[in-house]
Amino acid sequence: YHLNGLTTEECLWRPAAVGLHVWQGDDGNWRADWPDREDYDIGPPSIGWLTWHMIFWWSMVIDHSFVARTLTREQVRWPGSAEDVRDSIERLQDNWRNAICQLTKEDLRSTEHTHWPFSDRPFGHVVAWANVELTKNAAEIGYARFLYAARSASSGTDHR
Repeated sequence: YHLNGLTTEECLWRPAAVGLHVWQGDDGNWRADWPDREDYDIGPPSIGWLTWHMIFWWSMVIDHSFVARTLTREQVRWPGSAEDVRDSIERLQDNWRNAICQLTKEDLRSTEHTHWPFSDRPFGHVVAWANVELTKNAAEIGYARFLYAARSASSGTDHR
């Protein structure tokens, strides 16, 4: 829902002077900041960073659970536009759904597919964790979009 109508301008807008963001390297590839800590003073992330974060988590968990288990954070790029973000997230959602829909209850209770971000828990915990992480990022995107939309609203408007 929060990706509907999302623009690249919104993705690249920074809600504060400091905060996690995406940036284009000299090689043309888009990269994302990575925090060395998770304190509030690092500032709010941009929508671009939040969408990268969703792509990062999903890409990593799919690769490490069902593919080669070789993908690293540094290899996960931000797509560069809102349209490509939507395409990437839709593709990842389809891949994830296809992979987990084939699992049995026994698969979810086992650790056979559990390699990242955990290694010693039932795979059902990974599925639940991914759901929470992605839901959190979606909510953050929605909130940032409200801030973006309101940034030019009249400050004298009473909304009581």
